[in-house]
Amino acid sequence: MSFTRRAALASAALLMVAQPVLAAAPAKPAAAHKVAPKKAVAGSDFVPSPEAIKAHMGFLADDALEGREAGTRGYDIAANYVAAQYALLGVKPAGDKGSYLQRVPLLAFRPSGEGAVTLIGADGAASALKYGEDYLPNAQAQAADLTVEAPLVFVGFGVVDATRGRDDYAGLDVKGKIVVMLTGAPSSIQTEERAHLSSPNTKRTEAAKRGAIGVLTIPTTSGEKRRPFARGLAGMKEWRVTWRDAQDVGAIRAPGAPALAQISLAGAAKLFAGAPVALDAVLAEAEKPEGAVKGFPLASKAKVDLKTEIEKRDSSNVVGLIEGSDPTLKAQTIILSAHLDHIGIKENAKPGEDRVNNGALDNASGIATLLEVARGFKNTKVRPKRSIVLLAVTAEEKGLVGSDYFATNPTVKKADIAADVNLDMPVLLYPFTDVIAFGANRSTVGEAVAKAAGRVGVGLSGDPMPDEGLFTRSDHYRFVEQGVPSVFLMTGFQNGGEKAFTTFLKTNYHHPGDDLNQPIDYQAAAKFALVNYEIARELANAPARPVWKKGDFFGAAFAAAGHPSAAK
Repeated sequence: MSFTRRAALASAALLMVAQPVLAAAPAKPAAAHKVAPKKAVAGSDFVPSPEAIKAHMGFLADDALEGREAGTRGYDIAANYVAAQYALLGVKPAGDKGSYLQRVPLLAFRPSGEGAVTLIGADGAASALKYGEDYLPNAQAQAADLTVEAPLVFVGFGVVDATRGRDDYAGLDVKGKIVVMLTGAPSSIQTEERAHLSSPNTKRTEAAKRGAIGVLTIPTTSGEKRRPFARGLAGMKEWRVTWRDAQDVGAIRAPGAPALAQISLAGAAKLFAGAPVALDAVLAEAEKPEGAVKGFPLASKAKVDLKTEIEKRDSSNVVGLIEGSDPTLKAQTIILSAHLDHIGIKENAKPGEDRVNNGALDNASGIATLLEVARGFKNTKVRPKRSIVLLAVTAEEKGLVGSDYFATNPTVKKADIAADVNLDMPVLLYPFTDVIAFGANRSTVGEAVAKAAGRVGVGLSGDPMPDEGLFTRSDHYRFVEQGVPSVFLMTGFQNGGEKAFTTFLKTNYHHPGDDLNQPIDYQAAAKFALVNYEIARELANAPARPVWKKGDFFGAAFAAAGHPSAAK
């Protein structure tokens, strides 16, 4: 992804200042950890247990699981643990073949060598771009060897947005051509919508619709400052991951228009030689809020040769079902999701340095919350009317891969998935008094969140980091892409939350310091579980399933007329 959740949060932090013995490591006692709630919320008999959450986190964030990286033995142990907890609670298996596990066939891929990008002028003269200076190759999930040769057409940002009457392809013929596009999207577009329109998947889909056979990207001036081209060199050996489809090949969007290479500003100057508009003028226009950059054919054609190293791997989602009580509504499902994986072992650790990225808050805390909510629903005297699906997903850290696999290949009927509430990295280091539900303003799920949180005495706050577009950055978004109203729930910024969040990002996020030695507030963890339980209960018992709000951008994009979640 061009701007991952990791990059978004890192940016926010800078701006805001042998068979292992699986014993849980002792956690440092938290000052705020007192006792479990003594009373349930009115109308509910669920009293969450801080001790149970502490026990789950103690196991999942133990060194023995080696950071729970998707496709590793440590992750598989974690998945079996979650499955065992489902079984202990009497939750029904909802994975493959009567089990709790849904196999997720993974495919890892990375560039093999430097590849080659050659420009061919109208006179037939060839000029090779320089690896690491002019271009960086993109690995291909579907081809170990790929050669594409075609004329070049510049398409501006490559953005198509019917809601704004914008089509950067208007008047351009790109059939059988390689398109050259700026990364990102104009700054005047609302941030969450801009994040979607900036996505390489979205852009390549639009290119493929018009017959393009490949995509080259160039940075904007501001984009180059935020993420210098040279930084990409260090990531050339990193594995990218997707899932394998029924034909056992990498599942990617718009395979007919693959991302071929990233071009630097220096390389772009060579592409624009002889162009009808100078590159400097294009870049200047792109920095304006409306970014009204017009496209045009370029003077050269390009030949791109790429080689990719490909590996098949396997992992699994863990899926449980709590069946609803209403004879009709129980066919509908409310998904409660959280990612189980983390980033594994720190390979470049110094001798004696901690190497395990334990992922205590990211996201053992979310999984522990999910398990405690499951206990609440299994022990309640009044079962929910709709069914609850408990979904622990793999490979979120690899690009929301496990959630994409489930949302595309659900083990329950897709049309009956009524909503998804996603838990990702609740920062349980302070006594929170509000929660944030990214996307709450886009569908009637938000109304359920506000009502449920209010029963617990917790406020619902707006997005405190709107420029980061976090609504598109976690597992719930793969359900949004299937038309399902969804929110991403985390602890809020009130009562010390902003400081706790930004400090965590700067010191422990995606770092071995995200372990059980942090001053985790397990009383706050129990409260967060209660909020999540009440949200799920509200959604499960509501007379009508959630719908997108009329005129919402994402509802219009993904829930066409006739979809069960389309605005009424």
